[in-house]
Amino acid sequence: MNILAISGTPRKQGNSEILLNAAIEPFTAANWEITKILLSEKTIHPCIGCEACVDSNACHIDDDMHEIYTAYERCDAIIISAPVYWRNVPAQLKAVFDRTYAAKKMPLKGKLGGAMTVGRGSGTGQAIALNVIYNFYLSCGALCVPGELNGVHAVADKPGDIANQPRRLEQARILAQNIIKYINI
Repeated sequence: MNILAISGTPRKQGNSEILLNAAIEPFTAANWEITKILLSEKTIHPCIGCEACVDSNACHIDDDMHEIYTAYERCDAIIISAPVYWRNVPAQLKAVFDRTYAAKKMPLKGKLGGAMTVGRGSGTGQAIALNVIYNFYLSCGALCVPGELNGVHAVADKPGDIANQPRRLEQARILAQNIIKYINI
């Protein structure tokens, strides 16, 4: 089995990446193959709406998005972790969502998806950003998997703050455990 783990933060080792690392632990223990993509290390240009992909079934923009297209095909499940920027996902992750239009229709059809968000304060958009990720999954044919209640959302102000929140890190692991449990049903 293969889990695609995408860290949507442009900041290396940001709070959402730390949360994603906690979510990966159960997959490692279950001997899953892990495809981890850190958007902080990738160049993904925004979609320009040229619709060349409609005729060619491929995006003509030459960047790291092609690695993600391949990862979509190979994965059995996907987890996306993102910081909340202005009550939404960051532009880097939104570019991935927009560029997925060029992938084959419903690139995640029947695959399981989990979501995690980290924002600066409570009520700063974590739930909105979770819904953005879930809407992306549903648009791609994925099945949304909950953590304890919904997706995982956390509050962290300074870089690395999430590492001192064992309850949130455990919620990330529970989300992963649910994906593993549901894929075996």
